[in-house]
Amino acid sequence: MLALIGGTGLTNLSNLEITQRRVVRTPYGEPSGPLTFGKIRDHEIIFLARHGYGHTIPPHEVNYRANIWALHAQGVRKVVSVASVGAIRSDLVPGSIVLPDQIIDYTHGRKNCFFEADGRPVTHMDFTEPYCGEMRIRCMEAMADAGEAYIDGGVYAAVQGPRLETKAEIDRLERDGATMVGMTGMPEAALAKEIGLCYAAIGVVANWAAGRGSSAHAISYEEIDRVLAQTMARVRNIVEHLVERDQGK
Repeated sequence: MLALIGGTGLTNLSNLEITQRRVVRTPYGEPSGPLTFGKIRDHEIIFLARHGYGHTIPPHEVNYRANIWALHAQGVRKVVSVASVGAIRSDLVPGSIVLPDQIIDYTHGRKNCFFEADGRPVTHMDFTEPYCGEMRIRCMEAMADAGEAYIDGGVYAAVQGPRLETKAEIDRLERDGATMVGMTGMPEAALAKEIGLCYAAIGVVANWAAGRGSSAHAISYEEIDRVLAQTMARVRNIVEHLVERDQGK
């Protein structure tokens, strides 16, 4: 089964015919909210709002382990994450949709693996390719089916949040090779890989990162809200085609 994790701007799917909401308990505490089961074009999907359905959970306090575990426990094997990002690279203009293929983790203090001091041997996970190639291809095919333009590839810088970055911090991320910046990409991607989920991310470019473009001196939250409202309609269109294509495989 396919699951979708929605971030800022996607706390619900208007094209989702809800069949039930299910509270799931996990060994790692409570997920961000109940799992929403439903159908899009008669195809089953599970949806989870990463920040809670009222968008009340900041990125550094999301229980990523509980979210991923809960989805896996329901038989989910494929996950697509939708998250807003700030643009560092010049071609990632606000309103763009991008499929990152690499990630750099700048977060700290987050529970980033399922292994704890419980007597189990430590397992080292290969994270050379952080995103599932198969699911990235599915997303690209769905975007082509939907007639939506997208940018293939990019390096996601996962930062702590919830504050936005300084210009100097964005300059540093660019020197490190990052092309976009967000607050929720890690440890979500690593946990998904550790537990065996085929996971890909869709980045919705909400704004220029600090010191770039129209954010040269300040970032406008009103502009972010406007861009997200427009672009999420495109994301819902992509999700419809993604679910159809996934069911056909």
